[in-house]
Amino acid sequence: MPAMALAAPPDLSDTDVPVQPLARTYPRGLFIEPHEHAWGQLLYAMSGVMWVETPHEALVVPPQRAVWLPPGVPHGIRVVSDLQMRNIYLRPALAATLDATVQVIEVGGLLRELIIGLVEQGDNGQPAYYEALVGLALLELQRARRSQLKIPMPDQSDRRLMSLCQAVMAAPSLDIPFEQHAQNAGASVRTLARLFKDSLGMGFAEWRRQVQLATAVAALIQGVAVSVIARELGYSPSSFSDMFRRELGVAPSQFITG
Repeated sequence: MPAMALAAPPDLSDTDVPVQPLARTYPRGLFIEPHEHAWGQLLYAMSGVMWVETPHEALVVPPQRAVWLPPGVPHGIRVVSDLQMRNIYLRPALAATLDATVQVIEVGGLLRELIIGLVEQGDNGQPAYYEALVGLALLELQRARRSQLKIPMPDQSDRRLMSLCQAVMAAPSLDIPFEQHAQNAGASVRTLARLFKDSLGMGFAEWRRQVQLATAVAALIQGVAVSVIARELGYSPSSFSDMFRRELGVAPSQFITG
């Protein structure tokens, strides 16, 4: 069982300020239990990888990505590797200028420095500079590219299915067969296969492949070698490259540059 923790957001009662920053460090293996905020939230980590789980999807987030959560969206955070978190909370009026749905946002150099600047210095006694920083950060968030690699998640109605999905996200290797996952979840293979089809509209193999692709993309973004990624996911380098190209239309070595 992963270590569990409750969310510890900043004080969001003062709606006169446009944003509230948050700096936190979270250790590998921690799970921050599902919660929600009345403000919008930009989840960003300068280092480390996390899974962000919402009621309908899971998003793998390396340092070159951030997650935009509109107000009122329940979410939990599963820490894959030690996180240096730098979050920005936007009051509802500002949050309304961004997407109304959860998004994975590509974080370029300028947006990264704006996020860090907002967290580290706040208004710093210079209102005009602070307002300009907030305004430019919003513009960058509005124009930043959105990533489409999202993993559909089941609802909470069957703990066995949710348990299996979370186990695969924690260890997406092909070396763990469906039968073993079913045994660990306390359900028959037939029952879990039916639940996958009914709840997610796809079979286990297809869903796990989406998790593997999202995991692989996060690793590629961080510069991990293709051979290392393939081995960790239970593939040979050639079979992994074939799967990646078949699913995403490009070889893994060309994904970032292409």
